[in-house]
Amino acid sequence: MPGNILFFIFSLIAVWMGAGIIVTSLDRISRRLEISAFAASFFILGLLTSLPELSVGINSIIEKRPEIFVGNLVGGSIILFLMVIPLLSLLGNGVTLSHQLTRRKLIFALYVVGLPTLLTIDNNFTRIEGLLLIFMYFVLFYKMEKKKGLLDHFRDKFALHKKSTIWDAGKILAGAFIVYIASAVLVENTIYFSKVLSVSPYLLSLLGLSIGTNLPEISIALRTVTYGKKDIALGDYIGSAAANSLILGVLAVINEQVITITNHLSITFLMMTLGLSLFYYFTRSKNDISRGEGFLLFLVYLAFFILEMK
Repeated sequence: MPGNILFFIFSLIAVWMGAGIIVTSLDRISRRLEISAFAASFFILGLLTSLPELSVGINSIIEKRPEIFVGNLVGGSIILFLMVIPLLSLLGNGVTLSHQLTRRKLIFALYVVGLPTLLTIDNNFTRIEGLLLIFMYFVLFYKMEKKKGLLDHFRDKFALHKKSTIWDAGKILAGAFIVYIASAVLVENTIYFSKVLSVSPYLLSLLGLSIGTNLPEISIALRTVTYGKKDIALGDYIGSAAANSLILGVLAVINEQVITITNHLSITFLMMTLGLSLFYYFTRSKNDISRGEGFLLFLVYLAFFILEMK
């Protein structure tokens, strides 16, 4: 047991370090290619900071425990909106929502984020539902990228900075490899702890592992408060939560079989809906979340945690 705990802690540190390499390299690429901070944070950073979740998902499929990646990804989105964003608002005296995200786009983004909890409310998750999540994410990408020319701009600037960009891309791959190996250890120990504690792997992933795989987002919160770039962090969090839905869809398609879960999925759906509704309500008029509103979102997470533990 002590040895497993140490391996688990070291693996979390490795995830943090690997994610740090990824985020730093991405920051250099985005500045070099002159991609807008919001676009880079929402799509590119959002996807890259979700690599730990993807790695955990692949390893859980290998171990034939797909409920681990479902719990981790659903829990990850809850962690982002009800723990990490509140943390950012509490430490940074509030957080502002980028003006590039209109009300309609925000509603659709939150729908994509919350859709997995709706699809799993019947205790099953199928390949068809996975394909639906993939489709909805690309619809979101189209709506966000439309008329901004993000892809064309990226292609033109890449030709001017090809060598240095490829070098940083290599560092991103190295960071991804570190994250993948560490995630394999995390999955093995999650299975072990679930047996020792007589807790389902899904619940342990939902409440515990999801915090570990969101260490990159938590580190970004601390860094952006220091550098005063909270809007970039918020773009990453919404983008990362949406990417969780995409990754969940991809993993469900790869897994092929119907995934059965036996935990309180109705509670997860209700608390996720409450959290996303409060997030939208707080940002719809003044485009920011105050410290008090962040604290209220965190209280929702505490209520969710207590209800899931019963």
